[in-house]
Amino acid sequence: MKKIIILIPVFNDWKSLDKLIEEIRIIANNYDDKFSIVVVNDGSTEKLGSNNQLFSQETKVKILNLMQNVGHARSIAIGLKHIYEKEDFDFVIPMDGDGEDRPEEIGFFIDNISYFDNKPIVGERVKRSEGNLFRFFYLIHKFVTFTFTGKSIKFGNFTCLPRDVVKKLVYEKSTWNSFSGALVKIQKNFGTIKSTRGRRYFGPSKMSFLNLVKHSLTIMSVFKANVFFRSVLFFFLYFFLISNKISFLTSIPLVGVFIFLLIILNLSKRENLEDYKNSLKNIRDIESN
Repeated sequence: MKKIIILIPVFNDWKSLDKLIEEIRIIANNYDDKFSIVVVNDGSTEKLGSNNQLFSQETKVKILNLMQNVGHARSIAIGLKHIYEKEDFDFVIPMDGDGEDRPEEIGFFIDNISYFDNKPIVGERVKRSEGNLFRFFYLIHKFVTFTFTGKSIKFGNFTCLPRDVVKKLVYEKSTWNSFSGALVKIQKNFGTIKSTRGRRYFGPSKMSFLNLVKHSLTIMSVFKANVFFRSVLFFFLYFFLISNKISFLTSIPLVGVFIFLLIILNLSKRENLEDYKNSLKNIRDIESN
């Protein structure tokens, strides 16, 4: 019997979390494995309502209440560190708490665990629920990320992580910056399942264009050496091509690459292993059923 922990970061979206946990319980009933849920409350400003059913479910639920908001990626990092140091588990499945990571796909992960032999399994996006404009920019994000890093990253947080991989992530400073970037950095081989991006249970999606840009830049900052080398290569090749016709307009791409590099280097400073080591001190208290 496998011990599986579902890790869910949440900020204020208690109503969606309640629905998600109810659906996870239904999925768990189809398996003989032992399921539990760790929720990272990322400093929510809205309190858990007294009529909330989170702790009335059969599945064990634990909520880590953070004193300060740290953002989605770092909430997952804190959750992984807590689970590795404090919980008994075989696998961790991080997922969003709003329904965009579809709970029925948890079963796809579990069904493929033995097939992929202790490799992390990622939910490779084959279909998204957003509009055509967002999908277009998402394709640009993947293209630019691959161009500057040499890494093809087609997944987000929704993954299935064996204990050994969780250990690597907990001791990797990039995890404090970008989950998917860190996972690609520490792991060469992956199992994959086909994953469809679902719709939020309640309210509009929080993945705006600006959030997508920040997400893309943060991933690239994990591979800053690759980005630096490819940016410098582009700089000299482009400069060679325009050397006989330099003007204000032809210089814009060079300035753009320079600014891009500064942003990447600045974001890479988020990788602070010492801060990650001390991150559990941000947990104010823990609630559980």
